Amino acid sequence: MRTGSEPTTARSALRARFWLCVWGLVWTVFGTAAFALADRPGWAAACGVLWLVITIDLAMVLRHIRQGPHYQPGRDIPPYRPPENRPYRPPPPENRRP
Repeated sequence: MRTGSEPTTARSALRARFWLCVWGLVWTVFGTAAFALADRPGWAAACGVLWLVITIDLAMVLRHIRQGPHYQPGRDIPPYRPPENRPYRPPPPENRRP
């Protein structure tokens, strides 16, 4: 059921993000080492910066996982209820060409 409040009540697939971060971490560590050994400092620096970004993202994902069901709901946590007292907004008019 779509309520229109999905952007504010959406849930993140944190386990999937965690494993994607781990995958990215492995590749950026490998890329940094490989480019450093191949004497390509620019590419090694680029992989190093990406490594830093992925590490920060991984830390945030782990923090949200540890915060409990608000960020990582299980199957026993029901979906958020839509806001009850939100003003009515009519749907946008359709753009039809004659």
